[in-house]
Amino acid sequence: MYSMTGYGRCDLERDGRAITLEMKSVNHRFLDISFRMPRTFAYLEDALRAVIGAHLARGHVDVFVNYRNLRKDAKAVLVDEGLAQGYMQAVRSLGGSFELPEGMTALQLARLPDVLTVADQAEDLEALKSLTLEAAEEALRQMKAMRASEGERMGQDVKEHLSIVETITDGVAERAPLVVQEYRDRLNKRLSELMENVPLDEARIAQEVAIYTDRVAVDEEIARLRSHVKAMYEAMEKPTSMGRRLDFIVQEMNREANTIGSKASDAPLVQLVVSLKSEIEKIREQVQNIE
Repeated sequence: MYSMTGYGRCDLERDGRAITLEMKSVNHRFLDISFRMPRTFAYLEDALRAVIGAHLARGHVDVFVNYRNLRKDAKAVLVDEGLAQGYMQAVRSLGGSFELPEGMTALQLARLPDVLTVADQAEDLEALKSLTLEAAEEALRQMKAMRASEGERMGQDVKEHLSIVETITDGVAERAPLVVQEYRDRLNKRLSELMENVPLDEARIAQEVAIYTDRVAVDEEIARLRSHVKAMYEAMEKPTSMGRRLDFIVQEMNREANTIGSKASDAPLVQLVVSLKSEIEKIREQVQNIE
């Protein structure tokens, strides 16, 4: 079981190329990846998506890339010869119109605006790709380890709440028949008080009790709720992504709890249902962050 919350970072340097790649993930219905990296890395986006997609099934993942080229040939000095020629012609023209010192040195010419410019050398794209993907694999390894650790803790927490759900469900199963019996006793007592000297119509009483029993019966809901709990335990043991499956099961558990609550007719049963829904909500909160 994996949480969708995690973080990983890799600092890697090779052949004068240094990269820092960070990944941060939070919960999301699907796998959603966003990148913050230099424009020169745009050609690597599809490759990075493929690497991340091979490891993760769900979650919003932010990828941050910082790159430095430390090689001696990282920069190049470019000479704009056309511009320099233009400057020379302009100087000669000025010399003919004004009394200016004769001659211009190469250094003086180079200092004129935009004659010399510094530009980045073209990168070795394959070397850059290899370095970036290696850093991504390491950052993913760290992030998955964090997600696994967090997922294990969340799994234990969910199981604890499932155990409480089972206990409360048992309580509902024990209480439900007593509700019918107590209704029968109250009905008999009330009719006896109203009709002191008149024999009670047992068939009519039995019919009323049967109607009431059908209205408040929760046997089917209890059976389905227990089935959902069992299904959740089984889903949690599978090695594949289970978040969507668990989320669906929790919704079904909540549906059964609501139905039981709508049929609850006495205070003790209502209190049990309130506790049941509270535990299911705690499970839902955890499941929202499970991959």
